[in-house]
Amino acid sequence: MAELVFFSGTMDCGKSTLALQMDHNHRQRGRAGMIFTRLDRAGTSVLSSRLGLSTDAGEVTESLDFWDVVADVRMHGGRVDYLICDEAQFYTPEQIEQLARIVDELQIDVFAFGILTDFRSQLFPGSARLVELDRDLREIAHSLETKSVISRPLGEILHREIDVFSERSGVQTSLEIRGEADSLTSAQRITVFRAIQEALANIREHAGATHVAVLVRARRSAIEVQITDDGMGFEVERALAKAAQRGRLGLVGIAERTRMLGGSFDLDSKIGGPTTLRLTLPRWEPLV
Repeated sequence: MAELVFFSGTMDCGKSTLALQMDHNHRQRGRAGMIFTRLDRAGTSVLSSRLGLSTDAGEVTESLDFWDVVADVRMHGGRVDYLICDEAQFYTPEQIEQLARIVDELQIDVFAFGILTDFRSQLFPGSARLVELDRDLREIAHSLETKSVISRPLGEILHREIDVFSERSGVQTSLEIRGEADSLTSAQRITVFRAIQEALANIREHAGATHVAVLVRARRSAIEVQITDDGMGFEVERALAKAAQRGRLGLVGIAERTRMLGGSFDLDSKIGGPTTLRLTLPRWEPLV
């Protein structure tokens, strides 16, 4: 089933980088996509990030009809599996409706990226309609903590998080970082940090563990994270189902964000323990 997903965040939090990365990952899997943007910092008909990455894109004017554009490509034998729509806050509500129709009727995924509000804290019209349509709003950056994750060395941030967890919980916790992890994109850094943060919160509240081991391994092709605790363990499917019923979707959200970045997520546990969370994110480097 196709989906419409709106990734929102503040300025400079890595939205455009994530858009470029998502396009790259989907193309690597053999999918065909189209990229759109409006009023990009680098000029017309280009999607760019502050890291200096860029790619050609369709410029969204007020008269552009997404349905007509996609239908024309398909009518002439082209394939479209997904759309990347950056700066979506500047789209008209009618254009957002066109994107929703493309998802529903053509079964094409739409990944939109944008800012929620203007300087007056009022919702942009395009963002307002996207929020109404997307019930799974993914917020890339929503706090000063996230800005710190992006700007400071990842090892420093993770060691601080581990120290705070160990002090508050009394659980002996180790952190090992292998390789160079600071070359990750903003979206990858946030995903790694949130996964570790969420896993530690679950361990503190439910595991009854005495020891936790966190391993971050940066390889040439991927970044790997493994978190193991010696707690009481649980039945994975049953526990995740209960969490979803209670509206506690932390780990589910991490798994979804990992998947969106082209990665894999695995949670292994059994009654009596141990429990191990693993996630892998592909290293992403732009094609030159």
